[in-house]
Amino acid sequence: MNRKWLGLLIPLLLLILWEGIWHVPDLRMESLSRPKDVALALFRGILDGTIPAATLQTFEAALLGFAVASGIGVVFGIVLGLAPSLERVVGPSVDLLRPVPSVALIPLSLMIFGFGVNMEAAVVAFACLWPVLIITTAAVRNVDPELLNVARVLQMTVADRICKIVLPATLARIAVGLQLALSISLVVAVTVEIVLNPIGLGHSMMSAQQALRFDQMYAQLLWIGLVGWGLSYFSLSFLNKISPMSRSSRKKVSP
Repeated sequence: MNRKWLGLLIPLLLLILWEGIWHVPDLRMESLSRPKDVALALFRGILDGTIPAATLQTFEAALLGFAVASGIGVVFGIVLGLAPSLERVVGPSVDLLRPVPSVALIPLSLMIFGFGVNMEAAVVAFACLWPVLIITTAAVRNVDPELLNVARVLQMTVADRICKIVLPATLARIAVGLQLALSISLVVAVTVEIVLNPIGLGHSMMSAQQALRFDQMYAQLLWIGLVGWGLSYFSLSFLNKISPMSRSSRKKVSP
């Protein structure tokens, strides 16, 4: 069997098991919709525009938060990587804030922004900031010192050092942090919508559950999984194009 199709084996087995449960009266549950009903609900939701509209709302908040976190994380990561003394000052504050669960900021964000995209994006940005900041700082700190010494000998400006030496040397590892943050952005965005924010896929899924429309709930849960997979796949393809070494770097930093 072609290796690319092996990944479908477990989902297909689960689907067969799911359908099989419906043919055993003692195991059948009303809250576990039949796969056929879930597929029809997903098809109807796409056709009537409710799922695409909710997806756009979730993506708007997730990508806005990701963009803010990426900009701040890369800039401050480069600064902290090039200035170890500053990193020793800022490090304790980072270590204090990093373990705070992003959902704990929902009340504060709601108080500042109210309901909507900005509130959700602020929580997403907080969650996405740390992987970008930490990986960028570590990548810059590990730049070959000889390269930086050459820059000093050539009397290059700070901007030239960053653009011509630091960024090319660290782009592959920074790309790893960006991809990780992008995956986190969707998870946190859906979580905020489930907990509080009345927009997007998370809210739509909870509304279906409260209305006892379990087929719609499972359809939207399946859609979230497909969207997350697609986001990860295409972001990885893009990062591999702009930085061919990102794949090998990702393997090195993965646990």
